[in-house]
Amino acid sequence: MPIQVRRRPRPFARLTAAPLWAALACAAGLPTHAAELTVEQLAQRLKAIEQRLGTAAPADAGGEGLADLDQRLRIIERKLELQAEDSAAKAASTPTVALSASKGLSIKSPPPGDVEVKFKALLQADGRFFVGDSQAPQNDTFLWRRIQPSIEGSWGSLVGFRILPEFAGDSATINDAYLDLKFDPRATLRVGKFKSPVGLERLQSSGSTGLIELGLASELTPNRDLGLQLQGEFAGSTVSYALGVFNGAVDGRDSPTANPDNEFEYAGRIFLEPWKNAGGALQGLGFGLGASAGDRAGSGNNFLPRYRTPGQSQFFNYRSTVLADGASKRWSPQLYFYRNAFGLLGEYVSSSQEVRVSAAREELDHRAWQLTAGLVLTGEDAGYRGVARPNQPFTVGSAGWGAFELVARYGRLEIDDAAFPRFADPNAVAAAARSWGLGLNWYLTANLKLVANYTQTAFDGGAANGRDREDEKAFFTRAQLAF
Repeated sequence: MPIQVRRRPRPFARLTAAPLWAALACAAGLPTHAAELTVEQLAQRLKAIEQRLGTAAPADAGGEGLADLDQRLRIIERKLELQAEDSAAKAASTPTVALSASKGLSIKSPPPGDVEVKFKALLQADGRFFVGDSQAPQNDTFLWRRIQPSIEGSWGSLVGFRILPEFAGDSATINDAYLDLKFDPRATLRVGKFKSPVGLERLQSSGSTGLIELGLASELTPNRDLGLQLQGEFAGSTVSYALGVFNGAVDGRDSPTANPDNEFEYAGRIFLEPWKNAGGALQGLGFGLGASAGDRAGSGNNFLPRYRTPGQSQFFNYRSTVLADGASKRWSPQLYFYRNAFGLLGEYVSSSQEVRVSAAREELDHRAWQLTAGLVLTGEDAGYRGVARPNQPFTVGSAGWGAFELVARYGRLEIDDAAFPRFADPNAVAAAARSWGLGLNWYLTANLKLVANYTQTAFDGGAANGRDREDEKAFFTRAQLAF
């Protein structure tokens, strides 16, 4: 008689379902709290997951044991591994595109991400209004002061670049166009057109200056020039320097597109921030010296400067017969100090040039200085780059009003006495200018700023019969979008 063996039911089916369900839930991203499930319930859930993942499942899952479920779970795990590998491969070969209100549009190469292109812009729409200008009338006007889209970034770990065109005005120009060869943070070689390293206020971004237009001291420093410059920083970024050779730009202006007189200008700057990394009350103190030297020979606007007020009206120029003929030198001690909501920027500039009319020669030394102080009324930190971000950006219908900054500036520019009357006409141009100004900057958001300025400039001389030129009283406004 055959012996019949009765198979005992598997009591462990319910017990081992919990760890299997936990593994299944982890693989499929499901909650693991439902541990008390039967094998049949697990099979049904597993079949639903297989359908979501596109994994073929048996037509009839009924009566499956744990071994069958385990095999199907391994298939799902492998499917998820392949998907993860595929996602990682796509991420490794796909550029990163980012768009933000504060940083604009950027495109970054796949890892290691050493190729990056950033698209930014600065837009400034101004209003200019003059008060009591009966003797020297100026036109009240609205204008685009700056329309500057920019492209900048890095092309590998060695090369950086920036292209900054200017579309405001009568014709398009290129303000910045340079390459940076980044050998080391202590030694980067910049080649192209960019800001000369001499002036402290000049080196500020056009969207970050305390008042709408630059002060009188900046009229004696060059703006943008073409050349090459070695720059860098060391000692924990507490010491920075720049040293370059350039075509040569006259005071307050850009250089021409080509060297006009076959002479070069050498310019440099060293700037110290000894307590930058130490904290404390002096953390925001920086001071340094900018200077330039070269030779200049020729007549006209490419060789001799014209000086303007903060209201952008010209108050000094040379006679048309005067030639630049010899050494040109500048030096400028400078400093800034930022502590919480308070900011202070100051500089002194001496600019000398050898000039000639016929056989008469003279070295003329013009000098200027200015102080700009600011206080952020809403408590944000002041800085050389302006208020970075309001604590409570302006939002219609909410409590946020943005950040408010009050700014004041005083400056003076003096023309060398030896300029009169042979090299400049005392009945047409002033021998000195003194200017003060007040400004209110409203940072609605990190990108939008509204500005109102009042400046008043007084002159020594500049009118017929030795009289003083009429005071300039100017009220300027600006709406600025930067990203």
